[in-house]
Amino acid sequence: MFIYQGSHQDHSRRNPPQRYPMHVTLAYLITVVLLLTMQVTAYAAPAAQGKAKKDKPKHVIVAPVVVKQISDRVEALGTARATESVNITSNVTEKITRIDFEDGQQVKAGAILAELDKAEEQAELKRAQAVRGERKLALQRLKQLEERQLTSPDEIDRTRLELEQADATITAIKTRISDRVIRAPFDGMVGLRDISVGALVETGDLIATLDDTRHIKLDFSVPSVFLTELKPGLKIKARAAALDNREYMGEVKSINSRVDPVTRSIQVRAVLPNPDGSIIPGILMQVDLLRNTRQALVVPEASLLPLADKQYVMLRVDKNGKDTVEKKQVRIGLRLPGYVEILEGLSEGQQVVTHGNSKVRPGDSLDVMAVDDGSIDIATIIKDQKTDDLNNKGQDNQGQNKKDRQP
Repeated sequence: MFIYQGSHQDHSRRNPPQRYPMHVTLAYLITVVLLLTMQVTAYAAPAAQGKAKKDKPKHVIVAPVVVKQISDRVEALGTARATESVNITSNVTEKITRIDFEDGQQVKAGAILAELDKAEEQAELKRAQAVRGERKLALQRLKQLEERQLTSPDEIDRTRLELEQADATITAIKTRISDRVIRAPFDGMVGLRDISVGALVETGDLIATLDDTRHIKLDFSVPSVFLTELKPGLKIKARAAALDNREYMGEVKSINSRVDPVTRSIQVRAVLPNPDGSIIPGILMQVDLLRNTRQALVVPEASLLPLADKQYVMLRVDKNGKDTVEKKQVRIGLRLPGYVEILEGLSEGQQVVTHGNSKVRPGDSLDVMAVDDGSIDIATIIKDQKTDDLNNKGQDNQGQNKKDRQP
């Protein structure tokens, strides 16, 4: 086996190591240092920006923890009824000679609404009054004769009885005349008129409706499980979609004496003041029966941060003179439209983040744009802040571009 052992030495002799001039080596080293510096700067700049961004105060809106009167609610549907309501009808068959009301007019008790023909009754009244006058004179003459003992007591008694009969006849005729004058039995509003002068009405025919709507009776059913909590004077709130969901306050007036064996509910009647007459009898209303009324701590519902089966809020705190936040667990109770009851975890006067609470973290600095006490326009504040942020971002970009263009 033949092995060539001197090949390495021969190769070294043929290709000696190449040596570079000193200035070339120095330039190469400077280039490497510059590249490393640029790479470190490139990594350090985003880190510095991220740290600056983290330290920048977060724009938020806060709301105070306040004490508010709240109540547990039992919802129901009820029908509005007038306090007093009647159909005005005729007691006799006769023609109408006069109508003294307009559609929807407010009338007082005793006001004349319509008159029927009563000419015949008035004639009978005049005749009866004449008969009474004649019998009254006859009785006076008999009394004069009695003083002279020229008449008997029986004759006087008979004449006195005839006079009383004449009085009764006059009373009966006046009653028939009053039946032909139709009056309002109580203060109220007249409904639509469907009759005219000259029309013949029969007994029981409808002439008008009359409703006293200064107060409204509201009847609704409540499950019997709440029977022990029902009592006169219990407050209610009522609203109707037909009335733009305007709220009306009232109270329970009476409770039925029986529970419906089919529905297991009990009928309740409440009374609502209606001074402007906006509630019309027959309208369907949604009823909130207010029970267990109490003073409780409440916060805006938007401040809650649910996590699993727990609830948290971002609480505004002052830590070493720094306006910051901490995450606070709370226990909630009754939920109301826009608010929630706080049972544990907060106290009156503290402030919680309501807008921006999902973007802040415990320990972050805060820039409180507003304190929401219910009197400010949140949408306008948020819009203005977004506009300011866009303007500041544009100015920062312009400044960075100028800096980049500098040699």
